[in-house]
Amino acid sequence: MKKYLLSIVLTVFAILLVACGGGENEATQENNAGNEEEAKVLKVGATTVPHAEILEEAKPLLAEKGIELEIEEFSDYPIINPALAEGDLDANYFQHVPYLDNAIKENGFELENVGAIHIEPFGIYSKEYKTLEELPEGAKIIMSNNVAEMGRVLALLQEKGLITLDSEVEKINATKDDIIENPKNLEIVDSVAPEMLASAFENNEGDAVIINGNYALAAGLNPAEDAVALEAGEDNPYANIIVVRSEDKDNEEIKTLVEVLKSQEIKEFINTKYPGSVLPVNE
Repeated sequence: MKKYLLSIVLTVFAILLVACGGGENEATQENNAGNEEEAKVLKVGATTVPHAEILEEAKPLLAEKGIELEIEEFSDYPIINPALAEGDLDANYFQHVPYLDNAIKENGFELENVGAIHIEPFGIYSKEYKTLEELPEGAKIIMSNNVAEMGRVLALLQEKGLITLDSEVEKINATKDDIIENPKNLEIVDSVAPEMLASAFENNEGDAVIINGNYALAAGLNPAEDAVALEAGEDNPYANIIVVRSEDKDNEEIKTLVEVLKSQEIKEFINTKYPGSVLPVNE
């Protein structure tokens, strides 16, 4: 009889232990689910190199701060701001201020710059010539058809002594009509889409091609080594920025994103991964 009662007691005790354990597991699962629901997801649109690569490096740093970063990669500039404006993204990372200003002017987007992260110096590349001095009379120079980049490219040509721009015109707004001196009678062609510039270089379509830093990197070029001449990094107004909808500019998650991308860890990554080809903004 005693053995029978002991058996019953042990059985009941075992059932209670299982029940308690199950409740504990359920509570843990519920807590975990709650934590997952509390985690903030940020969806950021970016071009592949270097923007998406920099964001990938920032992922674990953001995770430590309770933010899950989702990166959507794009290959064409024109569709990224509309995607942000329409709410498909929380932020984007691919452009500089002049490009953003032009996009807002043309489309009425309510978007804002919330932080400058890095600079991608433009480079002048040539299959035939090792120095700018070697460029012949009437050399064909291919540049982007992106209106927002024209002033920047022309300023680069002036910086390298190939042309002179009207001093009364702000460089950022300069066009080919503002060239007042062109000693070598360069033929400046502005009919190639930014993403096709590297192909124009590889196909030797001009005596020189001016390529955006990110597209040069994506094509396997090293701007610091392969360019005949590289744009100066100091006092460069074309830093690549994080852009958000105006209504989100004060969101804590957005502020954290910018803080992480400006961190020493990310600056060290940029300097190591792209030495001289991508320059972190020092603020």
